[in-house]
Amino acid sequence: MRSYVIRRLLALLPTLILASIIVFVTVRLIPGDVIDLMLSQNDVAADKKSREQIIAALGMDKPMWQQYFHWVSAIVLHGDLGNSLWQGTPVTEHLRARLPVTFELGLIALVVGLIIALPIGIYSAVRQDTAGDYLARSFSILLLAVPSFWLGTMVVVFPSIWWGWSPSVDYVAFFANPAGNLSQMLLPGIVLGAALSAVTMRLTRTMMLEVLRQDYIRTAWAKGLGERLVIVRHALRNAMIPVVTLVGLQAPLLIGGAVIIEQIFVIPGMGLLLLDAVQQRDYPIITGVFLVVGVAVMLINLLVDLSYGFLDPKVRMR
Repeated sequence: MRSYVIRRLLALLPTLILASIIVFVTVRLIPGDVIDLMLSQNDVAADKKSREQIIAALGMDKPMWQQYFHWVSAIVLHGDLGNSLWQGTPVTEHLRARLPVTFELGLIALVVGLIIALPIGIYSAVRQDTAGDYLARSFSILLLAVPSFWLGTMVVVFPSIWWGWSPSVDYVAFFANPAGNLSQMLLPGIVLGAALSAVTMRLTRTMMLEVLRQDYIRTAWAKGLGERLVIVRHALRNAMIPVVTLVGLQAPLLIGGAVIIEQIFVIPGMGLLLLDAVQQRDYPIITGVFLVVGVAVMLINLLVDLSYGFLDPKVRMR
């Protein structure tokens, strides 16, 4: 197992290097120039400097490949992702403040999505072609058809019109007030999780139906085992491997969906940080956010691969 994990981590390095190159180059191809934005702010200090002086002060006078290697060497040697072009503060400080917020939102959304998807998907498979099955499938199609940003907007707008209530926009840290934090994060977590549960629900139903038709399941029924024992011990574990894979693939969707949900519910996470950085063309923050997101997605996929050995004893990690 240890050698397998080491090999997988080493295999992630080329992917991470390629992703860093793509991100570093792509964000600098965004239309608009940060220098023009700075000069348009009518800042007295900026007006006194020429465009060339500002470019040199920001380290943008060098070729892009030199900028990239300087950025990578600072990360490898010092763990430094650079400084914001506007505030001059380290990017790591921004990420350290925002990353736990987005992580909490994504975790709540993932838990909510699984709580919705797994029981309904299992019930729909076990009670195939019943009224409950048709209702469950219709519910999953409804969740597929409703975008999370539309649902989040409706959740914010209509309660404020009908009952004069709207979600709080003053963020409360978890360790400062756990109850207040959860009450604030639960609603956007449900909105994001509901949107992600539809595909998981349908795949759970499909895989459970396939496993329930296997010979060893018929043998378990013939031996007189109870329904719960057959479903949980024999059918569910074998049906979960594709579902776990899907959950791992949904990690980028959680992060991408969090950008919109954080904007709607005014949650100070990575989404708002990224949007502000894109609007200001703050390249170090943009590349830092994408780099952290890329590493997180790769590690989540590694955990998904490792979970196969626990779900299916036939899978061996060597």
